[in-house]
Amino acid sequence: MFPQFGATAETLSKASTMVFRIGTDAHLYDDPEDVNIVPLLESKFDSEKCEALKRLLALIAQGFDVSNFFPQVVKNVASQSLEVKKLVYLYLLHYAEKRPNEALLSINYFQKDLGDPNPLVRAWALRTMAGIRLHVIAPLVLVAVNKCARDPSVYVRKCAANALPKLHDLRLEENNTAIEEIVGILINDNSPGVVGAAAAAFASVCPNNLSLIGRNYGRLCQTLPDVEEWGQIVLIEILLRYLIARHGLVKESIMISSCCMEDYHSEADGSETEFGSKEYSSYEGRKFYESEIAETISRCYLEGPEKYLSRPTDADRHSFGLDISNFTSAKHNDDVKLLLQCTSPLLWSQNSAVVLAAAGVHWIMAPRENINRIVKPLLFVLRSSNDSKYVVLCNIQVFAKAMPHLFSPHFEDFFICTSDPYQVKALKLEILSSIATDSSILTIFQEFQDYIRDPDRRFAADTVAAIGLCARRLPKVSNMCLEGLLALIRQESLNSEAGSMHEESGVLVQALISIRQIIALDPACHEKVIIQLVRSLEMIKVPAARAIIIWIVGEYNSIGNIIPRMLPTVLKYLARHFSAEAPEAKLQIVNTAVKVVLCTKGEDAWTFKRILSYVLELAKCDLNYDIRDRARTLKKLLLCHLDSHDLEEEGKVPSENKDLQHIVAELFFKGQIILSTESINYRFYLPGSLSQIVLHAAPDYEPLPDPCSLNYDETLRERANHSDSYGVDSSDSVSGSENEDSNSDYGSEDSITGSGDNGGGGGGGGDESGTASETDDNPDPLIHFSDVSNSYANQHGGSKENNAHSGADGLEELMSKKALESWLDEHPGQSSSEATHIQKSLARITIRDIGGRVKLKSHLLIDPANGNGLSVEYSFSSETSRTSPQLVCVEVSFKNLSTEPMSKLLLLDEESCKSSDSTEQVLGASGSPSTSSMDVPTLVPMEEIDFLDAGQTTKRILQVRFHHHLLPLKLVLCCNGKKYPVKLRPDIGYFIKPLPMDMALFASKESQLPGMFEYIRSCTFSDHIRELKKEKGDGLEVKDKFLVICETLAIKMLSNANLFLMSVDMPIASNLDDASGLCLRFSGEILSNSIPCLITVTVEGKCSEPLNVSVKVNCEETVFGLNLLNRIVNFLAESV
Repeated sequence: MFPQFGATAETLSKASTMVFRIGTDAHLYDDPEDVNIVPLLESKFDSEKCEALKRLLALIAQGFDVSNFFPQVVKNVASQSLEVKKLVYLYLLHYAEKRPNEALLSINYFQKDLGDPNPLVRAWALRTMAGIRLHVIAPLVLVAVNKCARDPSVYVRKCAANALPKLHDLRLEENNTAIEEIVGILINDNSPGVVGAAAAAFASVCPNNLSLIGRNYGRLCQTLPDVEEWGQIVLIEILLRYLIARHGLVKESIMISSCCMEDYHSEADGSETEFGSKEYSSYEGRKFYESEIAETISRCYLEGPEKYLSRPTDADRHSFGLDISNFTSAKHNDDVKLLLQCTSPLLWSQNSAVVLAAAGVHWIMAPRENINRIVKPLLFVLRSSNDSKYVVLCNIQVFAKAMPHLFSPHFEDFFICTSDPYQVKALKLEILSSIATDSSILTIFQEFQDYIRDPDRRFAADTVAAIGLCARRLPKVSNMCLEGLLALIRQESLNSEAGSMHEESGVLVQALISIRQIIALDPACHEKVIIQLVRSLEMIKVPAARAIIIWIVGEYNSIGNIIPRMLPTVLKYLARHFSAEAPEAKLQIVNTAVKVVLCTKGEDAWTFKRILSYVLELAKCDLNYDIRDRARTLKKLLLCHLDSHDLEEEGKVPSENKDLQHIVAELFFKGQIILSTESINYRFYLPGSLSQIVLHAAPDYEPLPDPCSLNYDETLRERANHSDSYGVDSSDSVSGSENEDSNSDYGSEDSITGSGDNGGGGGGGGDESGTASETDDNPDPLIHFSDVSNSYANQHGGSKENNAHSGADGLEELMSKKALESWLDEHPGQSSSEATHIQKSLARITIRDIGGRVKLKSHLLIDPANGNGLSVEYSFSSETSRTSPQLVCVEVSFKNLSTEPMSKLLLLDEESCKSSDSTEQVLGASGSPSTSSMDVPTLVPMEEIDFLDAGQTTKRILQVRFHHHLLPLKLVLCCNGKKYPVKLRPDIGYFIKPLPMDMALFASKESQLPGMFEYIRSCTFSDHIRELKKEKGDGLEVKDKFLVICETLAIKMLSNANLFLMSVDMPIASNLDDASGLCLRFSGEILSNSIPCLITVTVEGKCSEPLNVSVKVNCEETVFGLNLLNRIVNFLAESV
């Protein structure tokens, strides 16, 4: 009537909406395809950049693809605005995998931000780097995480812990050890926030490396209440697994006592309350069932249900034994008491998942008398949290099956609410039937009467099943349950045929199933019940219900006096209505007739045989093939029980076959079936796990570890408790104290001054070093001693002395008194601090003519089978190219293994070969080889081999520029006018050249490359063992073990990398078999950019055993340094 009022209302509504949107970013979603984003991104003002980035993130939230803005967004990563930087990081995380090349352009900015004074910026940079899932930058991310794990900011260290699982998901096996070391550092953190994130990283990266937990077990337990809630869940599981693997299960817990129930009851002074309520003492079968459930639960926890069920028989399942003597006691084990004490407050946590995790610890590790402390917290969660009700009930269901007396006093908490979903109702019914007692069963039955009238007939059927379960558990109320079930059957609404009343038929069928199970407990006492069921047979029309009643008649046909007399009438009735019955009822009629014939003797036997023959004839003509097949099978088996007329029709049957048929028939039908009192669900999983909810092993589910499977040294925990930091390399202090001999001469021919003999430059120059050593008239002494205390004084302004002395006099002057005392162990009564100080004394030695013993490793370029008899091998040379520093020299060996000569042998670059028509054209254009943008050829043309006779070998030097130190170079081998594609694989050890320097310069450069430019890995070295055995077997003069190790390590390093051996330091100690502290230093520089690369190799262990070698690389080129470190560790770990 008044449209203007409607328009006014609509306008007011829009106006109010606009008012509420003021001050928010809701307007960003109004124009999703705004074309002004690019100018805003390139603006000079941070506010406009923020506006553009917010619009992009709004578009991402709406599902639009805005990856085309990636280049413009990456440019803003260097912005000084925190808001802009954060938005850029969010955008990069979303599109880094789609645009990896552009994302790599921002890596340098991320590394720069890792050193920003603002911890938020450092954390954002690390989180973004870890979120870019690219294998190329994984080494950089590892270095960044390693650095941030030691950051002073708690938030940055927490981000480092969160980045570890992302880094581990890249599946880089060579980084696993380094990642586990970082996890150990973060687990030892003092901040609860970092510990929670580190626990999650531990569970993802190395869940079985429980030795990391042992070092910090006590502190982790004490920190547990302060950790964030979701971190508490993971940490509780980790501590529980460590405790079981270290000490085993608790003898007093349900896990052990359930496996040896008889022994436990003998120790409990006959107290029934230790296992169950006194009401159960009259029902020994139920008590046995509960003990079997508890035993099954403990075995499923330890083995896993899949492994437990894979055993073929019950005997094999019960053969699983536990050595209780090796397990611990909760009363005497401090670790168990500490974990139980620290998890007790968490039972009342606001997070229901934490409550379940803490309850699981007490369920598995607490003594039986103390398990009741988990009841009230679980019930509180059940009442207070509707969202977690189903999960809590799934776990309570397991607890109630094993120990019903825990929840028996609280049965009212499991009454059904009208708002409960069906799944919750079903669980509550099962729990009620498990915890019902003689004192509470009447109240529970009153509830069940209301549940049966519930409109949800499926729930009503479950209630009927629960009534039958209560009747089997509590024999005193079985008669009352039977009366109620029989009354339920007599209701007219349940007696209609299946169809529209299908749900009602389900209630009827379940009622008959419950009655059948109750009858099976004591059939002789329930004769009248069977008679009532037979009388109601004509009234019941549901096929499944009729089949159950017919089965009961056939199974118990000989009980009492009335049932045998009813059988002729009942069987005649069933035979008369056979054609009108459903298939399931027909099958039971056939089975019942067979059972009656086999069990009946006397006057009625002939009548029953005629009825059986009639029923079998009808079944043979039935439309259902199952019924027809069963009828034919039974007729063959029961020929001896049928009439003689049938025998003549079927043919004569031998007498021995008659006996066999009679035995088989009786085995099939005459023996009564013993129904189990209750079916056991054998699939039990750890409390609080997803697998317990879905009842199958969820991804990454692991059962409990084997008890006492972890052999852990308690002294490691003591050391961890008394140390302030984790994983500190002891060699750092040694090497730091050795950086003082700036004026000493190491006898190196390639030193900066150019004097002295060879100190182990690369593989090349070996002949020259040998000549220099021979012509040296005044050689330096082989061993130089350096005292740590004097060195320390020299570094701090003390007097400096020239240590380059020769002869015995210089040796006596350099050898300090403290070094000799530690060597000879003449003063055992000295203090520990002084002894530690003396043990750091080192002897610096020079290994002469090391270059002459270096053996270059040879690689196969093409084998004779593929080269028509031509074998080509190559090895990387230590020579440096005079054409360009980017070229690597490769020595190629050509060998003719055929019987015919070869001609015109040449190696060409694949690209230049494609651009030429023949080898001659390539040779004609050799003056202008293929070049890159930097005018450096990929392959300097080699001199052609005109002729190679059979059996002849010749060598050539190639100068190659590899495109990357990890990617092979594709070449073409020309021979006899044919072309063979080959690949020249690079060796990163020869992408560097020796860089001679003294100790002072080495220490100075090393101090300039800390943190991100320092990378450490460990490996096992065993090549020296073969050399020691060889020296011992020769029977000649035996070398010093330390010298053998030094030579073996140096030769192995110089044979695989073009380095300069800078120094070799040997420890001076009383134990001549302990090589710990031995240190070798190598130096080199990258060919392409002349960046120095420093390598320090430190040895730990005994001389006669495999040594633990720690390799440290200091290099400004992060990716190159990490790849070089991996290469060194790999060839050191390889045994010759």
